[in-house]
Amino acid sequence: MNTKKFRYFLKVIPDKPYLQICYRIKTGKKLDLKHPMTFNEKLQWLKLYDRKPEYTIMVDKYRVREYIRSKIGEEYIIPLVGGPWCHADEIDFAALPEQFVLKCNHDSGSVVICKDKRKLNYEEVKRKLNNCLKHNFWHLGREWPYKNVKPCIIAETYLEDESGKELKDYKIFNFSGKPQIIQIDYNRFSGHKRNLYSTDWNRMNAMLEYPANENVALPRPPALEKLLRLSAKLSEGYPFLRTDFYVTEGKIFFGELTFYPESGFGKFRPEEWDERMGKFLKLPNSGSMNSQ
Repeated sequence: MNTKKFRYFLKVIPDKPYLQICYRIKTGKKLDLKHPMTFNEKLQWLKLYDRKPEYTIMVDKYRVREYIRSKIGEEYIIPLVGGPWCHADEIDFAALPEQFVLKCNHDSGSVVICKDKRKLNYEEVKRKLNNCLKHNFWHLGREWPYKNVKPCIIAETYLEDESGKELKDYKIFNFSGKPQIIQIDYNRFSGHKRNLYSTDWNRMNAMLEYPANENVALPRPPALEKLLRLSAKLSEGYPFLRTDFYVTEGKIFFGELTFYPESGFGKFRPEEWDERMGKFLKLPNSGSMNSQ
């Protein structure tokens, strides 16, 4: 089978067998959807059986602003400085400030960080963004909420934290509206590291996908209690939701909402943490759905 036919096959295969195949390839294990126990197994279950229309808005990096505004308020939204644009050729770079962040609303990874507009290769940026606009992020991991997001590009205000280089990303894992674990991503562009903490800021002896740095003691953010309150409010009513925030100059800004971290294929070290986190996640109507 040539590459083109194989890609078509991946797009048309139904979600359930597709996820079973991917899970086997990525984890080396059989996906148990009748009696899911681990965090990753339960995320696959949620992809298939927990589908609410509002999820499409919540993962849309442009339209989610409506949800955030209604739930916690305008002050937590990173200001837009341009867009939305349906094509990168529509971007008027001259009208943008000297520093900004470009991103697509429908995927993960299509971010362009501009710290100095004079050094930006506009044609390269446009090629990257236009290529991202062509792809439906749903195809890759069958994360259903992304399937019907209408792609566009937005430009946001550029932010930095106390490091003066980039932002630490505070990703809070919420189970049935209760924050349980805080993941902090840092040094993303110079050796990505990821530390895990409990909600009372005790370092967890665990890693998820990216290595932790045992020599780095990340300071407890002064806004921690407020971060947890906002996170609980945003995730109320959902079996699992990761809420992402940035903190800069004492202000909290919303990042994004994620239903399936690492698309439910993340590698835990030690491996037992996959099952330990799975115990936090209570599946909705799991008794009736497990027979499917």
